[in-house]
Amino acid sequence: MRPQPLIAVTDVEASSRWYQRLLGCRSNHGGAEYEQLVWNSQIVLQLHRFEVEHHHGSIGDRNDKPYGNGVLLWFEVEDFDAVMQRAQDLGVEMVLPKHRNPPDGEGGPNHWECWMRDPDGYVVVVASPYGTAGGTWRPGK
Repeated sequence: MRPQPLIAVTDVEASSRWYQRLLGCRSNHGGAEYEQLVWNSQIVLQLHRFEVEHHHGSIGDRNDKPYGNGVLLWFEVEDFDAVMQRAQDLGVEMVLPKHRNPPDGEGGPNHWECWMRDPDGYVVVVASPYGTAGGTWRPGK
């Protein structure tokens, strides 16, 4: 199985550029109505414009906000620090800045996470691989 999440967005091309810049993925389709973003030749995210119905009808309601209520777009990345730098360069809205999960002690994924919003307001989480945060980090350090 390979997940291939699809989200409805207001501007496919702008969202595509944002995700490509942030995550270092690339376009596999392109266009104003639909996009596939790939990493290592695998689709990691599909973007679809709200108003375009194609053969399947509308994907979502542009007026029903917040988009993705209760959904997190979660990406494990090998280059976590580089993604954090790109997020800063993009001026992204942070929901939860860089933090260790769990914040204290041992166990859990023991990785770094950062929660942010994409141009449409979806919550995007980037995380380092499990076990990469060490056990000595504490908030405020």
